[in-house]
Amino acid sequence: MTLELPSPQWADYELVDSGDGEKLERFGPYFLRRPEPKALWAKTLSESEWQRLTHTWFRPGAGFAKAGKEDSGTWERLKKMDEQWQVRYPGSASASAKEAGPVPSFRLRLGLTSFKHVGVFPEQAPNWDYIYRNTCELVRQARSTEGAAPVKILNLFAYTGAASLAAKAAGADVTHLDSVRQVVTWARTNMDISGLDGIRWVVEDALKFARREARRGNVYQGIILDPPAYGHGPDGEKWKLDECLFDMLRQVAAILAPENSFMVLNLYSNGFSATLGETVVRQAFHLPAASSAATPQPVGLESGELALSDRSGKILPLSIFVRLRR
Repeated sequence: MTLELPSPQWADYELVDSGDGEKLERFGPYFLRRPEPKALWAKTLSESEWQRLTHTWFRPGAGFAKAGKEDSGTWERLKKMDEQWQVRYPGSASASAKEAGPVPSFRLRLGLTSFKHVGVFPEQAPNWDYIYRNTCELVRQARSTEGAAPVKILNLFAYTGAASLAAKAAGADVTHLDSVRQVVTWARTNMDISGLDGIRWVVEDALKFARREARRGNVYQGIILDPPAYGHGPDGEKWKLDECLFDMLRQVAAILAPENSFMVLNLYSNGFSATLGETVVRQAFHLPAASSAATPQPVGLESGELALSDRSGKILPLSIFVRLRR
């Protein structure tokens, strides 16, 4: 298991401080203060310093983050700031960063929502880099093979589309799926301001779409999924992670190309561990158990945690990932 953090070359994002159930972040020119239940330690900066830096502070409503729900809250403006603004990824590139490998380049429109989100989950940056590099490799292979079909990438539970932009920037045919139309519209804006085009937009229940693709025999060279703990499809379909994840992964296994392909699974809900995530992937894809030393292991199966590090070096873990490359 590995721990991965966003590269310091992302100039437009920074976790400034964390602790006492909160985090203070900089997105571009603005400093945002939000609840963070995983920040169990004490803050490093003083309360007066937090107040001095903060442009806006999310005040949760009654019942926020209880019973597995995130009820709405409100943002309290402490300084003048725009309703919407843009950040660039990665923003800059040092010599040491370039040695780690190429990274995608795109822009994201941010805004304040009533559920404390702003349109991006910064800890996902290592996944964007992984998607970009693997897609670039697949596209190079396809372009060097006469008659090869375009590389197809499917992004499920795709939110505002940073992963879709990473795959598109690498030259793939990208299908972006989310059950919330407003979120898909937001993702389309991100494509436009990034100077990209041609992403296929789908507003549908992810499990229903994957089942239909499996029946049709459609396959993808890359599949990305970042499922929530719970949710609803556009036609009232119910999603509950504990009940649906294994079936979802079995459908993904049926539509992922058997070779020259990759899958990225991200889980930020329910306290799942990387070991649990890797085990459910192995079972869904009929891969040998990790303890089976006598059996050849699949190429490129890895799992770990995605985290952020604040200015004082405190590590804030926020999700787990499992990646399969074959």
